[in-house]
Amino acid sequence: MAAIGVHFGYTCACVAVFKDGRADVVANDAGDRVTPAVVAYRDTEQIVGIAAKQGRIRNAANTVVKVKQVLGRSFEDPEAQAHKAESKCAVVNKGGKLRYEIDTGEVTKFVSPEEVAKLVFHKMKETAQSALGSDANDAVITVPFEFGDMQKNALRQAAEEAGFNVLRLIHEPSAAVLAYGIGQDSPTGKSHVLVYKLGGTSLTVTVMEVNSGMYRVLATHTDHSTGGENFTQALAQHLAAEFKKSFKYDVTGNPRAMMKLMNSADVAKHTLSTLGSSNCFVDSLYEGMDFDCNVSRARFELLCSPLFNKSIQPIKSLLDQVGLSTSDINKVVLCGGSARIPKLQQMIREIFPDVELLNSIPTDEVIPVGAAIEAGILVGRDSFSLDEDSITVDCCAKDILVKEADESGEDVYTVLFPLGTPLPARRQHTLQAPGSLTSLCLELYQCSGRSCIPQEKVADIVLRNLDPVEEIRDIVTVATMKRCSLVALFHIFVLYLYVTL
Repeated sequence: MAAIGVHFGYTCACVAVFKDGRADVVANDAGDRVTPAVVAYRDTEQIVGIAAKQGRIRNAANTVVKVKQVLGRSFEDPEAQAHKAESKCAVVNKGGKLRYEIDTGEVTKFVSPEEVAKLVFHKMKETAQSALGSDANDAVITVPFEFGDMQKNALRQAAEEAGFNVLRLIHEPSAAVLAYGIGQDSPTGKSHVLVYKLGGTSLTVTVMEVNSGMYRVLATHTDHSTGGENFTQALAQHLAAEFKKSFKYDVTGNPRAMMKLMNSADVAKHTLSTLGSSNCFVDSLYEGMDFDCNVSRARFELLCSPLFNKSIQPIKSLLDQVGLSTSDINKVVLCGGSARIPKLQQMIREIFPDVELLNSIPTDEVIPVGAAIEAGILVGRDSFSLDEDSITVDCCAKDILVKEADESGEDVYTVLFPLGTPLPARRQHTLQAPGSLTSLCLELYQCSGRSCIPQEKVADIVLRNLDPVEEIRDIVTVATMKRCSLVALFHIFVLYLYVTL
């Protein structure tokens, strides 16, 4: 039976199909294997993909980009506010929910992020079915490791409304490892894999343990300030400087001219991944003046040198976090469109000189291929060569902290469930409190990174009717965390009190 794997990224989407024992990425109607996750609204029609991206110069106010950033988020969410600040399409608050304000001339309508995502998924469904020649709907959808319940539910809802039968949501690092069959051909061995993903707007580095065919995330680092668009922006700024040098006009303050340069720089960036130079031509860039400039790969690498250094810096710090050295890593998997940049691959090889660097699958196709393989496993065991069943083990995507106070009354946060803890899990923690207490409220927070700064409260534990005593008491909490969201909206269902007199 046929099945589908879909990767919905922040800037692009890609679909692969599993058929006859193998997974392959499918090209869309424009012949491209990757589709921009861009939706443009014009009168009574909606345009998805490259045509919407190219038409953004003239229709920016009605074109939605990076919708994945705000899926499942409230209007007040910091991510939503950041998205609003950079969006050319008006973002408004409707009852606490984020909406895009679309003005088609005759009527103004308000579109939810889920409706936009639905159109992208529908495009992926059409692309897959054009290759399969059938009405195959079974699909596995990939999600970032840090996505919470709200984000995952919104993504699933959009996919289902587009007509997909969502078999499972799979994390992007796991899909990347599965695409290369790591741990499946020799399921009894134990190894460590580093998954390096550099997409359009984010960098994610993940260290995974592969043991007996199971994948376990040991640690992950995501940086939303580093992505392929930063490289494009650096090249566009260089082109603007070259235009100013030739024509004495500064176009950096002209949004439309800069958008044209960004489009040209994006094409050049992709070309420089395979060729030594690229020609950038922009028709009527400014006041009717055409612009033509040749950029070499060496020039591009020099312009982006700080970005390259920033892109590989998290690798060693993440390995230190989990207590591993570069020699402990057995394989490195590259994924994300920007991971194909030759200079970046060279720098990663220098960090892991004796480790196999897996990049035989195009980096922007690795994740959907892994999702399609997972879909193939789920829809029909008979057509797949693996002997072991697929097992999913949930784990903490962020540190879970318990809030307490020190002797001076200052708030202190202690890590109760570290990032990557397999679920279900059980922890015991001792807190000291005055013996006169008759009730107590414990607060659990989640955070990311090594700063242990709380980001969001995820649970309250209220203890009532405690017997007061004269001495200081030690309160021991034992918590069992139920299998649930990887971003840690946990339900604590076992808790008891032990008093030491």
